[in-house]
Amino acid sequence: MDLIVSIVLPSIILMKFSGEDRLGPTGALLVALLFPIAWGLYDLAKNGVKNYVAILGVVSVLLTGSIGLLKLDAQWLAVKEAAIPLCIGIGVLVANFFGFPLIRKLLYNPGIMRVDRVDEALEARGNKQQFLQRLDRANILFACTFFFSAVANYVLAKMIVKSDSGTEAFNNELGRMMFLSYPVIAIPSMIMMLAIFYYIWRTISKLTDLKLEQVIVGGEEEG
Repeated sequence: MDLIVSIVLPSIILMKFSGEDRLGPTGALLVALLFPIAWGLYDLAKNGVKNYVAILGVVSVLLTGSIGLLKLDAQWLAVKEAAIPLCIGIGVLVANFFGFPLIRKLLYNPGIMRVDRVDEALEARGNKQQFLQRLDRANILFACTFFFSAVANYVLAKMIVKSDSGTEAFNNELGRMMFLSYPVIAIPSMIMMLAIFYYIWRTISKLTDLKLEQVIVGGEEEG
């Protein structure tokens, strides 16, 4: 549902309804942006302000709409597409520097892994410090996924969106860019995240001798 509302529907509207005989460039842009904004606000109302992904999504869509509606130079779209993941990646590194590795909240947390069991096994084998070092390395790899996204977003926007903003051609190119962003950027980023999860799991397995079903929540019944 998230993919349909955030990418598929807006892309179709921008590419199919931007003609003057339909919604027009401005009308199509407004309607297309309405879907991800409404979905983001719904998600915020449902899950609260702690859902930073939804907040960033709404901000990103509003910035995209501002570029089109204010008829700013199309190069600002590429800058915006790169700036958000770049800032997130830098934020991940800064948080890690100050002792708040975000990878723990995303992957190494009690909702996914039996952290207490892993910590107990690490302490018993004297491998806790080595594990923390590798967790820091995983956090750096996590930041790199955002740096990849920043570069890929910028290149994709520069390659596709070349027309003046506020025109039918701009909307068509914007819709094409949004549609291609999933296979070109989102899927590789997901693969990178799975690779990071595998790296953490292999580290845990090596340093604790625990099996996957002993680590993953729900993998086996609690003793």
